[in-house]
Amino acid sequence: MNSLTIGALAKAGDVGVETIRYYQRRGLLPEPPRTGGIGLGGGVRRYGADDVRRLRFIRAAQSAGFTLEEIGELLALDASEDRARARALASARLTALDAKIAELQQARAALTRLATACAGSASGPCPIIAAFEHPA
Repeated sequence: MNSLTIGALAKAGDVGVETIRYYQRRGLLPEPPRTGGIGLGGGVRRYGADDVRRLRFIRAAQSAGFTLEEIGELLALDASEDRARARALASARLTALDAKIAELQQARAALTRLATACAGSASGPCPIIAAFEHPA
């Protein structure tokens, strides 16, 4: 049964109402018809459990690093049961995440070296500040 307002759907998905509307404009969430109103634009849109599940899927996929375009494709693939393409998208996302992790590990190592250099000297310019003022 569809009984949630857009505000209740937003709360259930831990997003704002404008995020719901944005996802609808992007075609990621359906926009149910208005019910119970009189005149142009009257009534309230009602959402159900499937909408909550879809919204939570979108948010979880974003957290995993998928773009909205990729999420749209994953949603379409779910309907077509094209698991090979879904695996290919996941594999590409894993490759991108591995590259980002390597980049972050390099940044961490550089910052660790700077913090150690900073702790090793009490005089002169701070190596941390100097590194960011004059990047290589």
